[in-house]
Amino acid sequence: MKKIINNPADFVPEMLDGLVKAHPDQLAYTNDVHCIVRADSPVQGKVALATGGGSGHLPVFLGYVGKGMLDGCAVGDVFASPSAEQMLWVTQRIHGGKGVVYIYGNYGGDVLNFDMAAELASFEDIEVRTVLVKDDVASAPPEEAARRRGVAGMVFAFKIAGARADKGGSLDEVVAAAEKALANTRTMGVALSPCTVPLAGKPTFTIGEDEMEIGMGIHGEPGMKREKLQSADAIATRMTEAILADLQPSAGDRLAVMVNGLGATPPEELYVLFRKVNDLFGERGLKVYRAYVGEYATSMEMAGASFTFMRLDDELVELLDHPAHTPFFIQI
Repeated sequence: MKKIINNPADFVPEMLDGLVKAHPDQLAYTNDVHCIVRADSPVQGKVALATGGGSGHLPVFLGYVGKGMLDGCAVGDVFASPSAEQMLWVTQRIHGGKGVVYIYGNYGGDVLNFDMAAELASFEDIEVRTVLVKDDVASAPPEEAARRRGVAGMVFAFKIAGARADKGGSLDEVVAAAEKALANTRTMGVALSPCTVPLAGKPTFTIGEDEMEIGMGIHGEPGMKREKLQSADAIATRMTEAILADLQPSAGDRLAVMVNGLGATPPEELYVLFRKVNDLFGERGLKVYRAYVGEYATSMEMAGASFTFMRLDDELVELLDHPAHTPFFIQI
């Protein structure tokens, strides 16, 4: 294991300490160093948004805490769920009187702990609503979409729900905006290499130097197929066609497109991939309304990329365009 770290057991709290010290005008702790909130929270009279999950995916989850997006985030160890107590602390701190919306990925440990936190919050008269992210088309077929994993599509859910909350939306309106965004969002990824969890000290899986795995999850969960490494255009075509077959947009539709690096893929390679996605969209009469190319949801130092497409209507365009300012996402 080659990593720029100190004691592996201190990796997450030291990372969080550095993050908060780098952005003291935007971020603060509450009760525990694994609980990050907006520095100006609670924002009175605004629906609050919270998320959480394991470390190792920066900018997801905590990187999107800030104006126009999330109000707080509970942070677990690398690839591990945060506790219900952590989530409750975040909920208590960010509640501004209009309720709290939990938006997080569809993983068993997270669901269990977040549901428990919501129940505990109800005893304090804090109304909590939950929106589960299930955008990974490779993890289950359309008829079993409820089993799908939540991956990079949650960034669009944070953006859309955060905008609706920032514009004064009610609890029901914020939930509806998040659910609408996710109903129109699909993601698929490809992995070229494993990553190493600091406390484990060894790769999460093995893959040949000349292999790739289509559809692998962000924790190393099995994908659809492992095969020989292909060209950028071939990879982009396969993933684009698979996502569009599931999303089924019509010619003339506008879409937000995210080409996301998983942690060890150079931006140059991501733009090579986006070039092909853009060309394929043109061939189908689809319009790229906004392009997001870079690292938005990673998996430590895993090499690979994911594509996320969100079909837009006028409402989603308005919310996507709304300003946001977090340590890892700035939109004017």
